[in-house]
Amino acid sequence: MGFDSFLGNARAVQSVRDMLGRDRVPGSLLFAGPEGVGKKTLALMLAKALNCERRGPGHNDFCGECSHCRKADEFIAIGTEDLARRRDIKDAQKRTEGLVYLDLQLIEPITRYILIEQIRQLRATAYTRPFTFRQRVMIVDQAHAIHWQAADLLLKVLEEPPETTIIILICPNAYELRPTIRSRCQVLQFVRVETAVIERVLKEERRTGKNDLALAVRVANGSIAAARSLDLNAYVEKRKSWLTLLDSVARPSSRSLAPAQWKTLFDATKQLADDRDHVEESLKIGSILLRDVMHALVGEESSTLTNIDLLPRLKAWAQALGLEGIRKLEEGLERAHSLQNRNVNQQLTYDSLSVEVLSSLHRG
Repeated sequence: MGFDSFLGNARAVQSVRDMLGRDRVPGSLLFAGPEGVGKKTLALMLAKALNCERRGPGHNDFCGECSHCRKADEFIAIGTEDLARRRDIKDAQKRTEGLVYLDLQLIEPITRYILIEQIRQLRATAYTRPFTFRQRVMIVDQAHAIHWQAADLLLKVLEEPPETTIIILICPNAYELRPTIRSRCQVLQFVRVETAVIERVLKEERRTGKNDLALAVRVANGSIAAARSLDLNAYVEKRKSWLTLLDSVARPSSRSLAPAQWKTLFDATKQLADDRDHVEESLKIGSILLRDVMHALVGEESSTLTNIDLLPRLKAWAQALGLEGIRKLEEGLERAHSLQNRNVNQQLTYDSLSVEVLSSLHRG
């Protein structure tokens, strides 16, 4: 157990270990990088190392077995359960009632945002001494989703750093945060995990067969979390409606749809809309497919493609749609994403996409 068990992002891990080895961990850190590459995991490991009962001065690892290391896991489990409970509360005021933060606290959006009440509690707790640990650690995940009022309050905490609390912000892109917040944190940049590591995870956890390994690696896209949760059969099944949609419009000589093709198109969008529990995932699959079509259009190497098993069809769609047709479809997807984020009816979301699909037929 310890930092050696962390997969990928060796540079970020070494930076953390160097801080620990010098006993100079900054009061505020920012872990930035793609989803699923271990930012939250490394933040938790750092919290354990700071409080590990077996770590002496100048040591840069943790045991994972002492009472404090085990307590860290308990704190995260309690906090995660509390977040889930609060997200189920419909009354907005009651969602944040009775917030209590522990020596190790994970703070995430309760709604679409991290609310000012959450940061008020962070501030109230940060300046008190820890109950159990030597060093309190507060991990603010999805920090880019912080409400502007909460961001003002967080900035005040970062400007007057508490002595016994370390704050770790986590987000996909450091530049999504206010410059004033970003500048008060030491930034650790994370990258996508190497292909060889993703392959090893997929093989060890038997997430895919040997023949599908190349596709699975690309779908995981450098994310350990995605590799560990990947259901390739489900991905291929969800992709089918998008293939039908693209087949219905990507015909080199057509400017309009025959009645049967109209039905095929709207059947495809209805099937997408009916998958109510996976709309965001479905839109992401559509975005990946269109990105692959664009790559095929400009003749990029197959190593850049996710859906490598569809290479002949990707090339055919690219030739048929052309740059203007692809852009129209991308605009439709962007609009669908926007409608989905505003909780618009799913069928309306995909109907708006159909309009862009039809307009892509009138490419020059």
